[in-house]
This record gives sequence, C-alpha cells and structure tokens, in this order.
Amino acid sequence: MAFTLNIGDSAPDFSLPATDGKTYSLDDFKNADVLVVFFTCNHCPFVTGSDEVTRETALKYAEKGVRFVGINSNSPNTYPEDSFDHMVKRMDEQKFPWVYLYDASQDIARAYGALRTPHFYVFDADRKLIYTGRGVDTPRDTSKMTVNDLDRALSEHLAGQPVSVPATNPIGCNVKWDGQDAHWMPPEACDLV
Repeated sequence: MAFTLNIGDSAPDFSLPATDGKTYSLDDFKNADVLVVFFTCNHCPFVTGSDEVTRETALKYAEKGVRFVGINSNSPNTYPEDSFDHMVKRMDEQKFPWVYLYDASQDIARAYGALRTPHFYVFDADRKLIYTGRGVDTPRDTSKMTVNDLDRALSEHLAGQPVSVPATNPIGCNVKWDGQDAHWMPPEACDLV
C-alpha cells in the first residue's frame, strides 16, 4: 500500500481541535461540494511563501462550494513554533479563510500520508480524492510561479471536467515527526509521480 492516499480513495475522518476553540470532524464539512484538506504549519518557508496564493485560491472558490481545512501535524518538540499556541497566534494575525486544526498525535498525517508542508488533498462531493500534491510549482517564492496546480484542479473539476494532472509531488519541508530527526521521513514515503 502506498504511504499517501491514492486518487479515488475516500477522505479519512478526523476529530481535531481548531484555533477557534471548536473541534471539527469530516462531517462538519458535509455541505461543501469540494473539500480541500492540506497539511501545513507555522514555520515552513514553503508554507509562508505560498500562504497568500493559497488564501487567494480559497477565497476565489468559496462561493462555489469549496471549503479549505488546514492541518498542522508537526511536532512542537522538533519546532516549538509549530505549537498550538503559535497556531492560535498566527490565525489571529493572518485571519486565513480556513479552519486550522491541530493533529497532536500525528495520526491524521499518517492516515492521509502527508509528505510535506504544504501537501494538498482535494476531495469531491463524495469525498473521493481527485487531486493530491503541491499547490504551486514554486511555493517558497510565488513571484516565480508558473503553475497553480491546485487552482487548475479546482477549476477543471468545477467545470465538470476530469482533473488533467491529478497527482504532483508536494514541494516543501517534510512533516516533523515526533521523536525523529527534523529531516526524517517514513521509509515507505516516496514521490507521487
């Protein structure tokens, strides 16, 4: 079995605390026509470098029934700035248009097979995976961006077309697994394409 979800797989459920003080599960987003789940964090330069493009994409598709859910699974033992308190502070400052969930156990990162931050998963109305991978081709410096894969996947799907490039390799820092070196990745984790 692949480490990360394959196209057509169902979205794994979750029950995670958010920076807004609530706890969310997959069912809380049942009214969304499309659900974008993405693994992110507070410190990664690939995340902070592309957050504004992700914000623009989320806002662009919000009126078309697309919801975004950010999940931080990084161990604060590896990067203290990825702690829940820092998540709350970051959302207070940035006011991102998504809920920001904390996966302290890292179980949800394992269930989805999150490889890097950011790593995007797009699910259709039946919560089947239709796109996985990067948001853009240069997340650390979006001034050099030539492709917004996430926007293309959403645009194609909402137009009733198949997603032309359903999988790309996520570009970013690896998930910071608790008790492991900062650069460790599970041995079964590999490139998607």
